[in-house]
Amino acid sequence: MSTKQEIFTLLGGRVKIHRSNYNPTSDAVWLAAFAPTNAKTVLDVGIGTGGVSLCLHAHNPDAIITGIDTSPEMLAACAQNAKLNNTNINLIQSDITTWRTSETFDLVLTNPPYFNGTPAHHNAHHNADLPKWISRCIARVRPMGTFCIITDATTIGTTIAEMSKKLGDIHILPLFGAKRTAERVLISGRLGTRGISTLDQGLPMNCEPILRDGLTIADFLSKLSQQ
Repeated sequence: MSTKQEIFTLLGGRVKIHRSNYNPTSDAVWLAAFAPTNAKTVLDVGIGTGGVSLCLHAHNPDAIITGIDTSPEMLAACAQNAKLNNTNINLIQSDITTWRTSETFDLVLTNPPYFNGTPAHHNAHHNADLPKWISRCIARVRPMGTFCIITDATTIGTTIAEMSKKLGDIHILPLFGAKRTAERVLISGRLGTRGISTLDQGLPMNCEPILRDGLTIADFLSKLSQQ
């Protein structure tokens, strides 16, 4: 990430973000890099200021992206960031746990509010009913579509238990920081399949090909296998 005046960049400059009270972290880059790049329709749940969606659009420019969030301030900032990147995102102000719609998507992805305790001033990432959040996200996935999530490693049991009720082909990829235990975990699954679960050996959270060079995880692993 680099900084220039009131704008900073992600993916080696391919995504520009207005600096605000809530700025996307590396979690947004990782989630977008983990998601499949062939989805035609995408729902970003808890879109915030748009970090995940804008990175996803850089990987998959043909995707039609919808974002949902409860915060009008976040959505306004997201609209500004989308304009800065010449990207169209359909924004909806609503709560995923109460949103009434019959629409489904090829890909639903989320960086959910997984922390408990006193929220930060922007109220992001705190005190949600995580199983309900995940359940309502999965309800918006079309048959054979994909759900992707990045979450704190402490919530992995809750997350996989909820995903396993409806999804197969569950893929788990831990992300390691300075400690030997995972800090974040990326998990995906497909609706309507019964494929087995797979657990990758994991990657370092500061992996420069993902964060700096803007590779997807699939492209990065493909390059590693060719070495």
